[in-house]
Amino acid sequence: MIRAARADELERLRRIEFAAGEIFRSCGMDAIADDEPLTVTELALYQARGGALVFADASDVPVAYLLIEPLDGNAHVQQLSVHPSHARQGLGSELLDVAEKWAQAEGLEWLTLTTFRDVPWNGPYYRRLGFEELDPAMLDDGLRGILECEALLGLSRWPRIGMRRRVEPHPVEGDSVSLY
Repeated sequence: MIRAARADELERLRRIEFAAGEIFRSCGMDAIADDEPLTVTELALYQARGGALVFADASDVPVAYLLIEPLDGNAHVQQLSVHPSHARQGLGSELLDVAEKWAQAEGLEWLTLTTFRDVPWNGPYYRRLGFEELDPAMLDDGLRGILECEALLGLSRWPRIGMRRRVEPHPVEGDSVSLY
């Protein structure tokens, strides 16, 4: 089940991201695996604005999450993490589909994100889900700024890219999307 994250689950989201990051060790990206997840305070900002979605298991415990926010008139996916115990089950794709519905309801044209270009569960994964790599000249100021900040943090040791996927046309008049 996909729903909005609750305030009492934010530490759980940090643990999901930390566990999900362990796979980066398999491709020599230990610095990424060691990177500290967003703080509870940072996650609380997304949660308070309705931009923190979770995929909860049958016991209503989050096993994956997505952070989304408006950026440059688009819906920007700030983070998508799936706990390794639930990986390869389509949870990330389902979260992105709900994010797209949120973007539709907000009247936004694109889902955007930044990611590692060549890591199989990053760039190639998003390409399979319909995202396209953006040429640097096509980046909006917000995405360009995110990539510049990521470079300052050392992430540019591995090629980083901006990507986008067109949001399907708006729902029929009267349809609504709730993340709660």
